[in-house]
Formats: sequence, C-alpha cells, structure tokens
Amino acid sequence: MIESLDLSLVDWSRAQFALTAMYHWIFVPLTLGLAFIIAFMETIYVKTGNEEWKRITKFWMTLFGINFAIGIATGIILEFEFGTNWSNYSWFVGDIFGAPLAIEGIMAFFMESTFIAVMFFGWNKVSKKFHLLSTWLVAIGANLSALWILVANAWMQYPAGMHFNPDTARNEMLNFWEVLFSPVAVNKFLHTISQGFLIASVFVIGISAWYLLKKRHLLLAKRSIIIASVFGLLSSLFVAFTGDGSAVQVAQKQPMKLAALEGLYKGSEGAGLVVIGMPTPNKVYNDNKDPYLFSIEIPKMLSILGYHDKDAFVPGITDIIEGGYTYKNKNGDETIALPTAKKIEKGKLAIQALADYKTAKDSGNKEMMEYHKKILDENFEFFGYGYLKDPTKIIPNIPLVFYSFRVMVALGFLFILFFALVLYLILKNKLEGKRWLLRASIFMIPLAYLASQAGWIVAEVGRQPWVIQDILPTYAAVSSIGTGAVQVTFFLFFAIFTTLLIAELKIMFKQIKNGPKEGGN
Repeated sequence: MIESLDLSLVDWSRAQFALTAMYHWIFVPLTLGLAFIIAFMETIYVKTGNEEWKRITKFWMTLFGINFAIGIATGIILEFEFGTNWSNYSWFVGDIFGAPLAIEGIMAFFMESTFIAVMFFGWNKVSKKFHLLSTWLVAIGANLSALWILVANAWMQYPAGMHFNPDTARNEMLNFWEVLFSPVAVNKFLHTISQGFLIASVFVIGISAWYLLKKRHLLLAKRSIIIASVFGLLSSLFVAFTGDGSAVQVAQKQPMKLAALEGLYKGSEGAGLVVIGMPTPNKVYNDNKDPYLFSIEIPKMLSILGYHDKDAFVPGITDIIEGGYTYKNKNGDETIALPTAKKIEKGKLAIQALADYKTAKDSGNKEMMEYHKKILDENFEFFGYGYLKDPTKIIPNIPLVFYSFRVMVALGFLFILFFALVLYLILKNKLEGKRWLLRASIFMIPLAYLASQAGWIVAEVGRQPWVIQDILPTYAAVSSIGTGAVQVTFFLFFAIFTTLLIAELKIMFKQIKNGPKEGGN
C-alpha cells in the first residue's frame, strides 16, 4: 500500500487538516482567555454590587458568545477529519487518542453547554452567586476541554502509557495517568492555555484602546484595560516560563525539531542560540555550505535552553542522521544514538515481524507467534522508521520552522513589554494621552494571533514526517481515498471557514461599534 501511495494525497490531506486547524485556532484561544477575564469582571460586580461592572461583563460576554459558537463549528469538522482523511491513524492509535477526545466531547457539550445557557440567559433569573458560579464553570470547562485535546496532541509528540497489540495492530492504553500527566502533555497544556490568555488580554486592551481614541465608553475601557493588562502581563510571563519548559521537552524528546528550529546542522557542546539569521536556501545536511547566509547568536544559550546546562551537547541534523552521540533514553540511561539508517532497518524488522506474527497466528503456530512477537517488541520503538526510504526524510521544513520560531519568541517578549507599559500608564492615568500606544494596541491584536499560529507551526511542522513520533509517519496514516475528493473538500472548507471568519468579524465589529447596551458614557 505504501509503495503505491499517491504522495499528492498525503500533501492535500495535510493541507486540509492544517487549514482546518489554523482556522479553528483563530477562534479557540480568545475563548480560553476571555472566559476568565469575564469571570474576573463578574466577580468584582458581585463583590461590589456596582452595576457598571455588570455592564462591562455583559459587553465582553457578548463578544465571547460570538466567538464561542464559531469555534465549536470548526472544532467538530476537525475531529471528523481523523475518520475521513486519517483512518489508518485512527485505527492505529486505538483507544489512546479516542479516550481524551471522548472526555473532551462530554465536557464541551454537557458541562459547557449547560452552564453557558445560565451565563447568557440567567441574568435576573438566578441568584448573583449562582450566575457567577456558572460563569466560572464555563471558563474552567472551556480550558478543561482544551486539556483533553492537548493531551491527545502531546501523546502524538511523545507516546507514553501504552503498548502495541499485534493481534489488533493497535496501540492500547496501559496507564491513563501516564498519558494525562506525561511531561510533554503538562507543559503543552500550560503553554497553550496561557497563550490563549495572552491573546484575550491583547484583544480586550486593543478594543478598549479604540474606545479611548474615540472618547466613548471611557469607564468601561479603563476598567477593562486594568483587568486585561494585569492578566496579560502574568500570562505573558507564564508563556515565557512554559516556553522554557517546552524547549527542554523538545530537546530531550524531539531533538530533530530542536535542530530544525535552530537550523543547526552540526551539533556541539555549549551550542549558541541564533537570535537573528537567515538559513542558506537549498542546503542539505551533508553538503559543505554554511548553514546561514548571516547570523547573530548568543553563545551557549541553546544548550542552556535545551538542557539547562551551558556545556551540554546539542545534536545537529547531521548528528541525528548519522548517530553516534550520547543521549538519555526514556528510562534515563545514557545511550548511544543509532544512525537513522539503522533505525530504518529495525523499523523494517518490526513491520515484517508484525506480518509474520499474523501469518503464524492464522496457521495456529504459537511458537512462531512468540518468536515474531519478541522481534516486534524489541524493535517497535523504531516501527515508523520502517516506512521511510531515505534517512533524510526525517528532516522537516527548516526555513519554515526556523522563521516561525523567531517570530513567536520575538513577539512573546514584545507582549511582556507591552502589558507592563500599558499597566503602568493606566495606573498612572496617563494612557489616554499616549495616542500612539492606543493605536499600537489595536495592531497588537493580529500580532498576537500571528505569534500563536507561528507556535503551532513550530510544534507541528517541526515534528514532520511523524504523526506519532518515531512510530507512524504521515504517509502511512492517511485514508485510502481519492486525491480529488480531498482537493474538493479543501477548497470547500476554505470557502466555508473564510465565510465564517468574515461573518464573525462583521458581527464583532458591529457589536464593538455599538458598544454596551445599557447606557453609560
């Protein structure tokens, strides 16, 4: 099947999933953060009894509702694509991937849908405290829904808590808690939701800044900016902190991703981090070209980020392909890295052992079943490599990952400075006079989304060609369907998602222009 696979089907299936995921992620992060900002505002209202805080809460709640509805629509399509375009993957991952998605569905469609109805329609129908509880439960529920999606994604980046069952040719969960609390899952969840908090904070500040520029709803704008700037500053610092944790996880679990985002071909001890640079176009790992047309780096910083050791060895692309360097395996033992060509050999052994096991099972030969299962178990960690024809296929798109990483990091530091400056000026009552900063606050909104999308490019493109790290490559995971069908649905989804986005923006802009309903200046 793999030998005769149409690679254009793989490319179009990847493109369709990427399109859906990127559109979905336009709506989700705002929901994650705005829900908590609303909960903070309503808490102040309940504590103070000040009706102005109720008006502020209801205004931002309206924008939250618009975004929430469209986010659900794109999310449902995204989950359907696992069955339509990636059926081989869906079968292979068994219950490991299905369990988190099932839990997410229960939380999204039961917990959130129940309390979101109270949140929107329960004003003056339930007590203030019960309404506040509903708002908090919506915020918590939205982020818990994100948890299960991110747990599933983290398992793809770092398979844990599972074993492969040769009788069903599926991965089966051994330990739910290892899947849930794997270091990659914990860090990915915290980094991703704090990123959503940052986007929501920028969103609230940007719209409030527009009101200040127009000299409308001044009290709403100032109070909203205070809440959002505090929340945003704390969130941006936490994004940086969890980003550091992500670097450690990537270095230890996905060294090729780290090498790609740095454009590092030859590893070294005390490796530097390139702050600004331009990778050499069309460079391959074993040529003699310089990796960069130009670069400025911080000495030893990559070793510090990846291993928290300024003298640690960071393997480059060449090292990973050729092997021979020392690293710590899953058990924490010092291990010599195998060449990728050797991993391909072991992967082919595992694939053949699975086929031989099935043949022995069909013939009822238990002795041979045990023999082939032993070979499969010994080589299963390299199972996915058996589908590769060339060691260089494990190298992702280096320029795309390299530039996306730098966009993400640069904007991350910019947001820390932005929130700190806005918070200082609003507390000093000087923000209204800084019209340049108010205008810049509006433009910060698309920059926040750009940083978020860049982060996902680093995470997902950086791990190619793997759907499940080292176990299943992308082109072994696709469904056996016609390329034309995927092309048609790609453009159909593009039209639908773009229409939804335009509709949301129009509704948002109209609502923002109209402002809150209940009077006030």
